[in-house]
Amino acid sequence: MRIATYNVENMFERPAAMNLPEWEDGRPVLEDFAELSNLIAKTIYTPEDKERILEIMSGYPGLLPNRVSGFLRLREYRNKLTKKIANKHQVAVNGRDDWIGWFELVEEPVKAAAIDNTGRIVREVAADILCIVEADDRTALRRFNTEILPRVDATPYDHVMLIDGNDDRGIDVGLLTRESFPIKSMISHVHDRDDVGTIFSRDCAEYLIPLEGGEHLLLLVNHFKSKGFGSQTSSNKKRKRQATRVRDIYQARLAEGHDLIAVLGDLNDVPDSDPLAPLVADGSDLTDVMVHAAFTSDGRPGTHGNGTKSGKLDYILMSPALSGRVTAAGIERRGVWGGVNGTLFPHLPEMLTRKDSASDHAALWVEFD
Repeated sequence: MRIATYNVENMFERPAAMNLPEWEDGRPVLEDFAELSNLIAKTIYTPEDKERILEIMSGYPGLLPNRVSGFLRLREYRNKLTKKIANKHQVAVNGRDDWIGWFELVEEPVKAAAIDNTGRIVREVAADILCIVEADDRTALRRFNTEILPRVDATPYDHVMLIDGNDDRGIDVGLLTRESFPIKSMISHVHDRDDVGTIFSRDCAEYLIPLEGGEHLLLLVNHFKSKGFGSQTSSNKKRKRQATRVRDIYQARLAEGHDLIAVLGDLNDVPDSDPLAPLVADGSDLTDVMVHAAFTSDGRPGTHGNGTKSGKLDYILMSPALSGRVTAAGIERRGVWGGVNGTLFPHLPEMLTRKDSASDHAALWVEFD
């Protein structure tokens, strides 16, 4: 049985701000989007709030007069957030209850070659159970499975599951499995809260897979808070809360009698970071596949971008019983561009430019007896 995790960075459409050559290029847009969303959620808009809303919107040509720019769109369904009065744009409402609407990120199609190359990496990984991170939605995941995989000579999966999470950008976690590994049940944790608020940025989806002989495999599929926008302090605290909750779920399932458990996905931080300490620090009984004796390394410790130590973001963490059954493991990096000219390490022959890359993340895989 082969399990893999792969952050595909969307399949068909992706926010334009997240589809630029470098992540840092789109970071200011994501920060403005987050700030606008927070401002319009306030019960009362102060003069300072209104001034800031106009200031941000004016930085995106077309957003104030036409409600849409190259990166941001304003949806209004009852009353208008802004109006032009005396030839000057002004915030025309005094609070959240005065209008119905929101801001959203403008999406653009992913290049066709990149979509096909994503399918080629899925083909090369050849997993029986594939964890997908940053899928648009279940419709897109099902379409990718039935249309793209056959086009690149890959066998479609028999079971496709994804439940929308807490992120409104369409970057959810899902699961693809073969016929002999049906999905018996799923538990979503989108509503999990602590004393701070909602815990998961996307979800910690639990999938229970029955195995031959009466055993069950339990997968906790995750995509933790990114470092992309927001302060480092707040992002770190969010990931720490997420890691703590995943650890608690994991320990609860062990206590219930489940022993074959994997925590997998994009945890958006390095192994020696404080936010991931509840899962990977000394004392945890979870084993990272990349440090397992059966793992075949290509000499690069990271899973994102150029594969440097700071780019170790993706994980397959295994319970002791599951770790004990590992027979082989590795990393599939050929879908990543790698370096300025794509020559840092081998990539797919169909990848002619950075835009053709399947993802900035490599796929991790592990085989079990």
